[in-house]
Amino acid sequence: MTRFALRGSLFILLLIASPAFAHPAPFSYVDVRLSPASIDGTLILHDFDVAHELGLTTADALLDTATLHQYGPRIIRLVGERLVLVVDGTIHPLAFTGLRPLADRTAIEISWRTATVSAPGHLIVRGPLFPYDPNHQTFVNIYEGDRLARQYILSGGRSAVDYYAGNAQGAFAVFKAFTTSGIHHIAIGPDHILFVIGLLLLGGTVLRLLGIVSAFTVGHSITLSLAALGLVTPPARLVEPAIALSIVYVGADNLLAAGGRDARPWIALFFGLVHGFGFASVLREIGLPPRALGISLFSFNLGVEIGQALIVVIVASMLAFVRARSPRFAQRLAIAGSVIVILAGAYWFVRRIT
Repeated sequence: MTRFALRGSLFILLLIASPAFAHPAPFSYVDVRLSPASIDGTLILHDFDVAHELGLTTADALLDTATLHQYGPRIIRLVGERLVLVVDGTIHPLAFTGLRPLADRTAIEISWRTATVSAPGHLIVRGPLFPYDPNHQTFVNIYEGDRLARQYILSGGRSAVDYYAGNAQGAFAVFKAFTTSGIHHIAIGPDHILFVIGLLLLGGTVLRLLGIVSAFTVGHSITLSLAALGLVTPPARLVEPAIALSIVYVGADNLLAAGGRDARPWIALFFGLVHGFGFASVLREIGLPPRALGISLFSFNLGVEIGQALIVVIVASMLAFVRARSPRFAQRLAIAGSVIVILAGAYWFVRRIT
């Protein structure tokens, strides 16, 4: 290659690469400071990103105080629409109190605050701030007083972050949120519901049914805690088919149990260990608050138990009613129900391994 051709190639490469160098690091920063009567914060944005949103040809113009204040209302409106603060379940509008250029950082700083009736317990910060750039990240720093409590990153793959304060309100918010999540998970989990129903089809005394459900509780509580804390984390490709097989097994055991020893408590205990890993996957998606691990695990387990208890009360009452009216029909119903349990479990197993 001649020297002229080499220079020409380098020139073309520079032309191609130059747009990449025009964009500064795609970052923004949000500081959130919690206090008993208010939440104060600052927001630092690159002038490049703001200029792009405003349709300006040059970002440097925003580093001039007079020009920045000229565009101030549009910038405030833009930020107010995209940065959302939810405090204890209520969206709090932000009151913007300051706007100034940071020439040494080629950025602008926006100050804001919002009043609160009491010390915040649960805080949600939502974005993104600049969706036009999929690589943009917003670093969120949350302070309690002068102490940095937590750091998060908002990005294209994570549009909101949750924070639970280290006070009584925060502990109650954790308890409420994770108990609700446990109940919700049972309500939307047909595989877990069918497993519990399968355990109840053969009926029994209240004490017997209580022992069966308690054994399941002990099993899933153990593995849920181990997996949620990262001590044992089997892959979902093994856990989910195993849960489906547990459903097949409990249905088959019902059909084979005829007059034999009732092994349901042991079945519930063993497969409860498997189901606990499934519950843990939900907790990993939610994210455990580091300073409230005990409360969050206890609350989620409690929610699961409340959901299971509702199922047990409804199903056991219906089966007891049928059995009192017609024992023969109740026996046929148990057989038919067990067959349905087996077929559903087999279907889920095939789906999950393929």
